[in-house]
Amino acid sequence: MRHCINCCIQLSPDNVQTQQVSCRGGSHHGRQDCPVCKAENKIVFRVDGKQMNLLAVLEVRADGNESWGGFLRFKKGKRCSLVFGLIIMTLVMASYILSGVHQELLISSPFHYGAFPSNPSLTEGENPSDAKEHHHQSSVNNISYVKDYPSIKLIINSITSRIEFTTRQLPDIEELKKQELHMFSVIPHKFLPNSKSPCWYEEFTGRNTTDPYLTNSYVLYSKRFRSTFDTLRKAFWGHLSHVHGKHFRLRCLPHFYIIGQPKCGTTDLYDRLRLHPEVKFSAIKEPHWWTRKRFGIVRLRDGLRDRYPVEDYLDLFDLAAHQIHQGLQASAAEEPSKMNRIIIGEASASTMWDNNAWTLFYDNGTDGEPPFLTQDFIHAFQPDAKLIVMLRDPVERLYSDYLYFASSNKSADDFHEKVTEALQLFENCMLDYSLRACVYNNTLNNAMPVRLQVGLYAVYLLDWLTVFNKEQFLILRLEDHASNVKDTMHRVFQFLSLGLEPFFL
Repeated sequence: MRHCINCCIQLSPDNVQTQQVSCRGGSHHGRQDCPVCKAENKIVFRVDGKQMNLLAVLEVRADGNESWGGFLRFKKGKRCSLVFGLIIMTLVMASYILSGVHQELLISSPFHYGAFPSNPSLTEGENPSDAKEHHHQSSVNNISYVKDYPSIKLIINSITSRIEFTTRQLPDIEELKKQELHMFSVIPHKFLPNSKSPCWYEEFTGRNTTDPYLTNSYVLYSKRFRSTFDTLRKAFWGHLSHVHGKHFRLRCLPHFYIIGQPKCGTTDLYDRLRLHPEVKFSAIKEPHWWTRKRFGIVRLRDGLRDRYPVEDYLDLFDLAAHQIHQGLQASAAEEPSKMNRIIIGEASASTMWDNNAWTLFYDNGTDGEPPFLTQDFIHAFQPDAKLIVMLRDPVERLYSDYLYFASSNKSADDFHEKVTEALQLFENCMLDYSLRACVYNNTLNNAMPVRLQVGLYAVYLLDWLTVFNKEQFLILRLEDHASNVKDTMHRVFQFLSLGLEPFFL
């Protein structure tokens, strides 16, 4: 017996009507994949005139049983060996299920994808094989969906009737300085004119025996980063500039940011981009400094630690800064005005959406909305920053997120129940607050059993577009990337003005 799970809820701020079409299906025997019902119950969420799924709820189908006749044809000894092997396998799987160690044994995603061509590597739990959808077979049963559909429909209608997006009031530079005095004292207003990345020289007052990374919080709070900083230490002293008896180090910020979203293929994009000789990333793929570490957040459930100062973040770009420094020194004698082509990137997938810390540090919000967002501070220092966004069907993103983060004993019914609970919590918030206030509500986000808010792309994009110009964004879809990696990377190279493109496609 095999089960396929799928069902759909979608939102539309410009069309609150819902269409109800029954999905029909029967038993499917053999080894066919599950087709999607030709008609589904939908509520549509539109962005730029295109429909976007918001949430997933479930479709169940059964296949015919395989014949056991062949089993009886085995000799007695082989039958015993096979039975013994099955018992051992069952015990192992049971132990995995009970402990929750190997979560993928429990249930596979109802959204099936093909692999990326020539995938460089897989890291951070993101699987770029999450990329190309196959066709499913139609459903026979829709137990959770049928049972809860009337109540879910009421919740969705309630939410959509209250959706209204209003442009936020941007803070001025003086208000931002009051919140981050130290950051503004460290990062200058102007950068070197002959570097594509925003870089500047800063005096280093330590002695030759001083460990420049001794107090770096990334080292202190995470053992897995210590080998990274060992490499940085070895390279540090050979890349100082000496002027009039003083030591200077080159400091840099990223030229571009991959700002989101989680489970949307950002790791695959990062892996491909870092193969380019003109692209250098932070020593850690996802520093999460702008959204979490500068507030002292490692994990919200663990409470606050000491805030990571901006110097700790800048340390992560030292290897890239060393290469830029070498290039600047080499060209200084021959062609001082020559532009250094190395660009630095940063790929924290929380940058676009995670502003959960605001309630802990900013107490002057208006009607539950945050007075400051991450993009306000990035723009204050880097008004010309380039921003890359990788998105994915929010239904599939949410399910992938659930499989990655949920505890043991995951199942389609469990996912359905968690989505339903999250919808109810979000509806309760919308009864009293604005859409933006609910999306950035830290208490609500922590209470929801699935990260429903991460898939509300329209809110985050519109808030970023109130700060940066649209020409500074490159917005990609995982589905397009999966079907045509070459085209996606061509667009990225053009956006970042990178050379040597034919060698990396």
